[in-house]
Amino acid sequence: MGRTFGKSFVLGGALSLAAISVQAETFNWASTTDPQTMDPHAVNSAPVLSFLNNIYEGLVRRGKDMSIEPSLATSWEPLEGENGWRFNLREGVTFADGSAFTAADVMFSYERASNEAADVRSWFAPVTDVRVVDDFTIDFVTSAPNPLFPSSIANFMILDSDWATANDAALPARDAENFATLNVNGTGPFTVASRDPGVKTVLTPNASWWDTAEHNVTEATFTPIGNSATGLAALLSGDIDFIQPIPLQDVAQVESRDGFSVLEGEETRVIMFGFGHEHDTLLYSTDVTDVNPFQDPRVRMAAGHALDMASIDRVLFRGKIETANQLVPAGISGYSDANENRPDYDPERAKELLAEAGYPDGFTFGLKCTNDRYINDEALCRAAASMFAAVGLNAELSTGPVRDYWPQLREDDFDMYLLGWSPGTFDMEHPIRFLLHSQDDEAKLGSWNFGNYSNARVDELLPLIQQEIDADARQAMIDEVVQITQDEVAYIPLYTQPLIWASKDNIDLTQRADNFFMLRWVTVN
Repeated sequence: MGRTFGKSFVLGGALSLAAISVQAETFNWASTTDPQTMDPHAVNSAPVLSFLNNIYEGLVRRGKDMSIEPSLATSWEPLEGENGWRFNLREGVTFADGSAFTAADVMFSYERASNEAADVRSWFAPVTDVRVVDDFTIDFVTSAPNPLFPSSIANFMILDSDWATANDAALPARDAENFATLNVNGTGPFTVASRDPGVKTVLTPNASWWDTAEHNVTEATFTPIGNSATGLAALLSGDIDFIQPIPLQDVAQVESRDGFSVLEGEETRVIMFGFGHEHDTLLYSTDVTDVNPFQDPRVRMAAGHALDMASIDRVLFRGKIETANQLVPAGISGYSDANENRPDYDPERAKELLAEAGYPDGFTFGLKCTNDRYINDEALCRAAASMFAAVGLNAELSTGPVRDYWPQLREDDFDMYLLGWSPGTFDMEHPIRFLLHSQDDEAKLGSWNFGNYSNARVDELLPLIQQEIDADARQAMIDEVVQITQDEVAYIPLYTQPLIWASKDNIDLTQRADNFFMLRWVTVN
C-alpha cells in the first residue's frame, strides 16, 4: 500500500501501517547513509539529526503530523517586558546514566551548540542572552520578537553537562572525534548499546525514559547499505524489516511481493544546484582559468534553461517528483505564490545567454554531487551534466559519499554542487537564514551558504522577516527575497524529493514529511 501526501506538509505528514501490538520484538532497519557522528551539535544534517532524535531530546519536539509539542519543556511563553521566550522544564527526567536533568544542562547545551565549533550554531543567531531562572526555568532572550523561535529549535538536543565535561566533550568535534562522537547519554526513548561506525549500530530502550512508550521494540539494529540492490535484497530476504529509501524503479517489485509494503509521500526537501558565487576563478576548468563565469547571473540562468525537468522526472523518477521553483515546496509557510515561475527548458535561450555573457563556445567546470545522500543523486547529476553539455556547459562530474562531501563544500572545493534542503521550521525564513544570507560567522548566519551568495537587501530583510507578526507584511518581504534570488539565480531549485520507504507488512511505523525515522512509533506485529 502507499500514500501520497498533499501540499499541507505541517498537517499531513504521517502514515501508519498495521495495528499496534504489545508483544516485544527486535527490529532491523537500513538506510543508505550512516550518521557520521553521535554528537547532536557537531553536524547539522538530516541523517545525523534524524538518528539522534531517537536518543537525545530537546525542549520541544515534532509530532507525527509535524506539529510542535512539549518534550523536555512542558510549556513556553513569551517573556514579559523583553523579546524572547521562557521555557518551563519537565521535572523528574533523568539521563540514561541516571543523572538528573535540570536547566544547567540546557544552558550547557546552548553554550556548546552555539559555539563556533558547532555546526548548528545558526539556530541561535537571534539569541542575545540565556538566563537560568531556577532548576526548571530558563529564558532565551532574542534581539527582536521571534515567533518562530520555539519551532526553530526542535532539533536542539540536550546533553548532560557533567557527562560531557567529565569525558572531555565540552565542545563538539565537527571535523575530528571526541567521546560524544561515539558515545551517548540522552534522555530519549533509546540509547546506544553498541556502535561500529559505517557497519552497525544497536539501540535498546532507555528504561528511564519519562514518556509512555508507543513502541514494542526491545532491540533495534541499524545497518547502512549504500548499494540499493543490496538493500532491497536484504529486505525481500527478510534480513531487515524496513529500509529508507528504495529506488523508484524497485517500487513495482516490492508491491508485487506478498508481505511487503511501499510507503510513498512527498518530503519537504528541495533538491537544488548551487554555485561558487564568491570564487574569482573556476577550480576545475580547462579552458577558462582567469575568471568565474558563474558570477554572471546570465550564465547561471543559462544553466537553469538547460535542464529538462520533464525528462528528468519521467526517466529518473517515474513521474513522482514535483518541480520546484523556490527553496521550499508549495504548502510551506512563507512560500511565495507571487513567484511560482522557474526557468523553462529552453536550450536555445541558454546558448543565447552564454553568448551574451561572452561565452559563445561555452566552457568547462566542475560539478560535485553525492552518490548516497538523495534519491538517484548520482543519476540526476549525470543527466544534468549531459543537458548542460548540450548548451556548451561541459561539466567534469565528481561524485562521492556524503561523509566526504560536506567537508569538500566547506573547503570551497567546487564550481557547482548539489544540495538538498528541508526547512527545519517549516517556514521560508529557514532557507533565507541558512542558504541565502551572506556568510557571517559572528552572527551565526549563512552557515550552509557554501558558495556565499550575497545580496545586501536579502541580508537586510531577514531580521525584519523574523520579527514581523503581521502575516501580509511578512509575506511581502519574503516575496521580495524570492524575487531577488530568482532574478539573480542564487540557486537552481530542481524538485521536491519524494519519500519512498519499504517495509514488511507486519511493521507499524510513521512516515513524517521531514524524512525523520522515529523508533518510538515502531511496533512489530
